[in-house]
Amino acid sequence: MRSTMQARYGRADDKASIAKPTIRKGIAAALLALLASCGHIVPPGGPSTTPPPSKPLPPPPANALSVGVAAGPLVAALPMEAADAAAALASFRESCPRLMARTDVSGLTHPQDWQPACAAAATWVPAQAPQFFAQYFEADRVGPGTAFATGYFEPEIAGSRTHVPGYDTPVYAMPSDLVRAKPGDATPSASGQMPLGRYDETGQFVPYFDRTQIENGALAGRGLEIAWVQDPVAFFFLQVQGSGRLVGPDGAVMRIGYAGQNGWPYTGIGSVMAQQGLIGTGPGQYPGSMQGIVRYIHDHPEEGRLLMQQNRSWVFFAERVGDGPLGALGVPVRGHVSVAADPQFVPLGAPVWLDLDRREASGVWVAQDTGGAIKGANRFDTFWGAGAQATVTAGGMSGHGRALLLLPVGTLARLQAAGQVSGGQVLGGQAGH
Repeated sequence: MRSTMQARYGRADDKASIAKPTIRKGIAAALLALLASCGHIVPPGGPSTTPPPSKPLPPPPANALSVGVAAGPLVAALPMEAADAAAALASFRESCPRLMARTDVSGLTHPQDWQPACAAAATWVPAQAPQFFAQYFEADRVGPGTAFATGYFEPEIAGSRTHVPGYDTPVYAMPSDLVRAKPGDATPSASGQMPLGRYDETGQFVPYFDRTQIENGALAGRGLEIAWVQDPVAFFFLQVQGSGRLVGPDGAVMRIGYAGQNGWPYTGIGSVMAQQGLIGTGPGQYPGSMQGIVRYIHDHPEEGRLLMQQNRSWVFFAERVGDGPLGALGVPVRGHVSVAADPQFVPLGAPVWLDLDRREASGVWVAQDTGGAIKGANRFDTFWGAGAQATVTAGGMSGHGRALLLLPVGTLARLQAAGQVSGGQVLGGQAGH
């Protein structure tokens, strides 16, 4: 959600991670017909008794168990500040109902593992939050533990519930024709999930409208507009963040949150600009922060419009009511507390310890969100809330260092006993390499 923000500009941030459809139905139908006819051919000499070769299954997606898990230091030895720990305890408490009800795709925990900590969190005194984490959690390192963290925030831009002069960029709700392909109509992703797209007038499954098509009116006139915004550039970056506040001409505030995405992969325009030599510290270059990218687009409106269209992903929104934007876990994300992570490597709802070269981003966080560009072990996106300072901090965040997962006491021992971990590391994995 980055050079500093290039990784996001280069996320929902696109908060769903959905593969682009890659198969053309006509080709698929021809191949299926050919395979079907081959199944009825009887070779000379009678039917063959040799079974057809089975189609190899795709390899399972990488997760924490595939890259290695090792014990870290005692949680009590971490330099945890009381105020930070109290805020993390409050967010962890909010996460507990979801944490104990969802499947952990990282392979590290089971819902029941969290029950002791969640039961204690319900009544634990905030002033003693560091002791809570020390008593109920162990620190474990995933892979080498080398971490990279960026930042995101809740933008506040000019918007209106109704189409009034000067507010001409529509904010669309999730369209009903955006669906997942039926089995056989497209190629599933590596995880086995069918891609998003739509069925056209002939019944053929095709990719959904991309950013350029939507900007050119592909969804106009369907009653999907829930609001209108003043600045299309500001709205582009609100889509990258995945949620935000629309402030009307009368000062009224409407909070919108991520409802879905069109299925096209996310392209970070910061990375595109870097490849083109547009950002950097040289003469005529722009800073690689979010602010620098925005300034370039405003200074070069036509080039900027084409640059944004290289990100074919489009985010749809719904109005949100509450005291904070909802993260992927389904609970409000909190500034200076919530962090986005890859659920294949971090159980959503788990506390995370970051020790970075950016002091403001070091400390205890709670993984409550995900991001389209937040992929892999020890890749995090820190949430900073709303307002001018949040914008500056998130826009310039690029922290490197180490990460530890705070998991229920006994997690590593249970994995070892189950044969999933040997000597503190995953069988077949090489934690630390």
